[in-house]
Amino acid sequence: MKFRPLHDRVLIRRVDSEEKTVGGIIIPDTAQEKPMEGEVVAAGPGARNEEGVIQPLEVKAGDRVLFGKWSGTEVKLEGEELIIMKESDIMGVLV
Repeated sequence: MKFRPLHDRVLIRRVDSEEKTVGGIIIPDTAQEKPMEGEVVAAGPGARNEEGVIQPLEVKAGDRVLFGKWSGTEVKLEGEELIIMKESDIMGVLV
């Protein structure tokens, strides 16, 4: 992919959610919520602190992360729906 986020921005691909509930009920696409879990596709170099030094990001390409339901900006790159958000919108990395 030919996209490089700037500063403390991160490019994320949503991970598909389960289409069934625990009880086995199949949820139609129209009733499903968008997943709040994704994979980092690309990350910027980091943000500058008060002294002007670049603080590197804690996430890197390939990390699985959790983020807020309304976080980021949805974009379509090369036919794929992705999200661009600041690193501060990410709640944590799944290990």
